Amino acid sequence: MSNEDDELESIRDQKREELSSRAETPDEPVHVEGQSHLEELVGENDVVLVDFYADWCGPCKMLEPTVEELAAETDAAVAKVDIDAHQALAQQYRVQGVPTLYLFAGGEPVDEMVGVQEKSTLEGKIANATT
Repeated sequence: MSNEDDELESIRDQKREELSSRAETPDEPVHVEGQSHLEELVGENDVVLVDFYADWCGPCKMLEPTVEELAAETDAAVAKVDIDAHQALAQQYRVQGVPTLYLFAGGEPVDEMVGVQEKSTLEGKIANATT
């Protein structure tokens, strides 16, 4: 093997390592710890479904299993924002009722939904955002 071949192999190894070390989409909902954490999640993932919820909210509890399934079954990252713990974030996104879901694609909000949503509806919106 020549030096050139060694160098090419080294570059290939480095590229393989970079590709495998890239963050994969989390397969369970990520609990947001603040504005910068949400911005980081939206920036690192192509598609992010953000669930603004409250522990005291009955419809939020009804939606929770669906949100968990979407995190496990789709290419979207799923983030959960507790509106009581993160009131400023809820205000920033003009959340007036919970659950409120935002869908981000390419770092930008592309859809907002208020209330419990059907899993199939959310799957469709996620699929459209990934294409």
